[in-house]
Amino acid sequence: MFIWENTMQQQVRKSPFGLSFKAAALATLLACTALGAGSALAQAKPKIKLAYAKCAHCMSMAMVPALAQNVEIEGINFTAGSDALTALVSKSVDIAQVTYLAYVSGLDKGFDLVAVSGQVNGGSEMLVGKDSKLGADDWAGLKKLIAQYKAEGKPFRIAASRGNAQDLHMRGELAGHGIDPSKDVQFINIPNPSDHAAALARGEVELICSVEPFASQIRMTGVGKHFAYPYDQAAGRLTNLIVTRSDVIKEHPAEVRETVAAVVKLVDGLQKDKQGWINSIVKGTGLDAKIATEALNNAYPDYRMYRTQTKAIAAMMKDLRYVSSDVSALAEKNMDYSFLMSVTGKPKTELGY
Repeated sequence: MFIWENTMQQQVRKSPFGLSFKAAALATLLACTALGAGSALAQAKPKIKLAYAKCAHCMSMAMVPALAQNVEIEGINFTAGSDALTALVSKSVDIAQVTYLAYVSGLDKGFDLVAVSGQVNGGSEMLVGKDSKLGADDWAGLKKLIAQYKAEGKPFRIAASRGNAQDLHMRGELAGHGIDPSKDVQFINIPNPSDHAAALARGEVELICSVEPFASQIRMTGVGKHFAYPYDQAAGRLTNLIVTRSDVIKEHPAEVRETVAAVVKLVDGLQKDKQGWINSIVKGTGLDAKIATEALNNAYPDYRMYRTQTKAIAAMMKDLRYVSSDVSALAEKNMDYSFLMSVTGKPKTELGY
């Protein structure tokens, strides 16, 4: 072999075309390498970054990547939907699970948002401390207690995580019962829902509107007790939306469709078997499986997007001074049903339009 190599080297050195031959051989090798790499890239799935929040109905999004077929989805968990929204508008992620409230408030701020699917609704519960004399749905008693606090010169403190669906549900419910959420009570913002139980236990608030599974945690650990489900307002029990940006739809329509398809699979699966959902809650929050199981009694999987209610939510948010302008028309305009229609084969009239 050494003699053959030596002979070839001598022939190459003697040939006036020796350098050209070497260069051609190298070029051919590089071309083959590039072709192989190109083939590998062609076979690789396109990638999408998906943001979701840390709550019972949100944590099920952790199962979406495994349900995707023609796209590689990287799921990124955030403390709150508002954080997921920030990641989306800053282009750190491509698609995000947020709330209807975040969608409307984002449009009010001028953000480029397009809603493409529903996900899971519900998850809101108003709770009072374990020693409170208020019974379930005792709104007359609550109004009387608030008046008593006013007479004594004390603020009646109500907490939620500002910017999440529970905050909006609570404010709408209070207003519907004749309680002005901006004047009659003092709002306390507790950004991380996992801190709700501790705040109620320490007596830092009189009432709290929490999100599952932390609401169930409060009840099951004896820290507090149920007061009301705040669904008697314009938003009803609508909670989660899957949103993206117009540039993502323009540049990656197939990937958006595949992500929506995975969400639809998720929702269909959640309605049949909740064990995977329970496991995702336990893993994501560290809470007991019994609490996770209880939390799902207040969660309603649904991939439809409700147009009329979304407009009502936008109007209510303007009335509650949550947003500076009425973006109800824009909220309707930016609901893109095409992906749900393509995936499910249903007309938009059957998808919440």
